[in-house]
Amino acid sequence: MTLTVYVPCDSTACSLGADDVATALQTAATAKACDIKLVRNGTRGLFWLEPLVEIEHDSQRYAFGPVQESDVGGLIDALTSGDMSAHAKALGPTEDIPYLKNQERLTFARLGIINPVDIDDYIAHGGYDGLKAALDITPQAIVDEVKTSGLRGRGGAAFPTGIKWQTVLDTDADQKYIVCNADEGDSGTFADRLLMEGDPFSLIEGMTIASRAVGATRGYIYLRCEYPDAHRMLDTAIKAATARGYLGENICGSGSDFFLSVRLGAGAYICGEETSLLESLEGKRCMVRAKPPLPAIEGLFGKPTIVNNVLTLGTIPLILAKGGAYYESYGEGRSRGTQPFQLAGNLKHGGLVEKAFGVTLQTLLQDFGGGTITGLPLKAVQCGGPLGAYIPGDKDVAMDYETLAAQGAMLGHGGIVAFDENAALGKLARFAMEFCTVESCGKCTPCRIGSTRGVEVIDRILAGQETASNLALLDDLCDIMKDGSLCAMGGLTPLPVTSIRTHFPNELGDN
Repeated sequence: MTLTVYVPCDSTACSLGADDVATALQTAATAKACDIKLVRNGTRGLFWLEPLVEIEHDSQRYAFGPVQESDVGGLIDALTSGDMSAHAKALGPTEDIPYLKNQERLTFARLGIINPVDIDDYIAHGGYDGLKAALDITPQAIVDEVKTSGLRGRGGAAFPTGIKWQTVLDTDADQKYIVCNADEGDSGTFADRLLMEGDPFSLIEGMTIASRAVGATRGYIYLRCEYPDAHRMLDTAIKAATARGYLGENICGSGSDFFLSVRLGAGAYICGEETSLLESLEGKRCMVRAKPPLPAIEGLFGKPTIVNNVLTLGTIPLILAKGGAYYESYGEGRSRGTQPFQLAGNLKHGGLVEKAFGVTLQTLLQDFGGGTITGLPLKAVQCGGPLGAYIPGDKDVAMDYETLAAQGAMLGHGGIVAFDENAALGKLARFAMEFCTVESCGKCTPCRIGSTRGVEVIDRILAGQETASNLALLDDLCDIMKDGSLCAMGGLTPLPVTSIRTHFPNELGDN
């Protein structure tokens, strides 16, 4: 009897030795005359257990992890004996692992389950059901389902997706575009990468549905150059989808055309801002555009353009397959559906946690994250990337857009970076200003010059020089950057500084 063994092939698992484990498994199985089918799936997102090996037995997957090459011989013995609990690294049925069992995986429902580039495996697990549903209804009906779902941009801005799509649908043009912002660059974030490496067809399907909704015929995935594995997966999946008629001319006999390709960014953080990204796609220096006009009206090459991030577009197939009301039933208030939170920093159990909006910060940090690796108390948590606010480590708050905004914080792309009591928050405040000096596109003075002066002022404060007057000057700089910057790059740079001064006054000279 052939037994199926799953070993992740994504960049995280491979960096921790998954390729070596897969090779050792195949070698050991051959030596012991054990007939196995080795499947390279994506990670489940439980990073502290990688490489996580799964063995399918009696129609159920059993997990073992973290598995090293030295564990492989015993793993083959457990496999042949049929006793999935006999190995020291046995974790029981994969779906029963509490970290995974207690999630609500909608966008990431197939993560770690399918072969990422096997289109038949994707279809067997509900893939392309959304596109089939979309092809049976009008473009306006597609947009209406997205509106009903309450889906908001998961890239950080949280703008209602359906409204953006409606604008593009209502704007007449001879050419329209769908652009995916895959330039994931916030601190502690990796959800976009996991989806592209572990379930790339979901993104492709979502962009194809978007093209049908607004009448676009061409799309681009703007991918950060630091993601070579995602690039390889996307290119392979695009070729497979094209060969099967899900991309290209006359998609599924519908009469609609959609051509999709990947374009690599050159490592500029500012290209996470949609207009700067569009400038880069056009072959120009990545500088922010003034708005209006909005990209939905005059975007790529001056044409109406949908710009959404990976998680937003990757959720669209589920919404069309199950209906907007199904997705809207998750979450609370104006924050509907689920958010893939990414736990990083000083936590025992870093990884991906997809939960409905409203889950509390302490649930994520303690129940899922397991507290700090060092065992020291949590001092602070930064949400929303390198320009997000710092929240006290013992504070509990519901994780949704409005609640965090009321606390002077933001959710951003869902990254959560934890710091224990040894963190020097004054230096982290300086880092935010320095980050802006390096990554600013340079177009507006408050961002370009304000951040440069900010670094200098914080250096004087940390050195104890004329603290009171420099704190007053820092306040003025932060106000100018927040109110006068052209985009969120400069506008959010003061947020780490002001949150540290509010919650941790001794860190920046406030007494």
